[in-house]
Amino acid sequence: MGDVAIESHSDSLKVGIAQIAPVWLNREETTAKVVDHVKLAAKEDCKLIVFGEAILPGYPFWIELTDGARFNSPIQKDIHAHYLNQAIQIEAGHLDSICCAASHHQIAIVVGCVERAADRGGHSLYCSLVYIDSVGTIQSVHRKLVPTYEERLTWAAGDGHGLRVHQLGAFSVGGLNCWENWMPLARATLTALGEDLHIAIWPGSSRNTSDITRFVAKEARSYVLSASGLMRKADISPDTPHSELILANASDILADGGSCIVAPDGEWIVEPVVEKEELIVATLDHSRVRAERQNFDLAGHYARPDVTRLIVNRERQSVLAVDTHAGPE
Repeated sequence: MGDVAIESHSDSLKVGIAQIAPVWLNREETTAKVVDHVKLAAKEDCKLIVFGEAILPGYPFWIELTDGARFNSPIQKDIHAHYLNQAIQIEAGHLDSICCAASHHQIAIVVGCVERAADRGGHSLYCSLVYIDSVGTIQSVHRKLVPTYEERLTWAAGDGHGLRVHQLGAFSVGGLNCWENWMPLARATLTALGEDLHIAIWPGSSRNTSDITRFVAKEARSYVLSASGLMRKADISPDTPHSELILANASDILADGGSCIVAPDGEWIVEPVVEKEELIVATLDHSRVRAERQNFDLAGHYARPDVTRLIVNRERQSVLAVDTHAGPE
């Protein structure tokens, strides 16, 4: 699985992070905004553009603002039903325009989605990281292993099916959602698969990205792109169900961004960008990965598989296993 349009012998890769706010809980308009930023990144000659966690159609900020843990709450049911309606169902073609933009501009895309998974009945939501290659093909969909804290009130737990890396020029690209980046075994899985460009996507919090981005880079001796969203009180539409309650409890800034880029030695290429929408662009040099792996290679010469090994289940989880050999009833 790879991007044939990128010459593999080149050490350089120009990348972009689109730190944007969604048109919150509006799939169609947020998709159009994502496509616009794909075009902007292509004009900058980027070969990869990354968007924040759950940017389509938005992070569930309402939960902590509206007594989200109250059982059987009509308010929570109303908002969740709206969220479900605006979520991404890949089988329904909701990412087709983004895939077309990837193909047209020959640019790979990583985008965070709230996925309405058809293979799990179509009525539960998963926080998913989607990798689209430069010919417009969805190569992997990684569903967040463990939703964090209040997220569990609206997102279901994912699986290991999407723990994969993809070749992009000289780089092997992988990624994780938000607090998954603190899960050592999830990181180790991607490193063992050859990852040297790690994508960490976040709903938007510089307090998260300012520390962990550098730590992950130093641990893996890889480039790390932390891509965050942005969310302001002004981004809450009055058309959102129970918007008056959400607005009454919302601060002016709900997610301050914090997107940044770090080199394999842990040094900043771009320090965290806060409280503004911006297309962040940088050129990465793969020779810096090779140089840093000289003294520490987590999956190579510094590994001891005779002592410790990691087992990964990449089966897509389902409640249904169809016996194709069974005869008619």
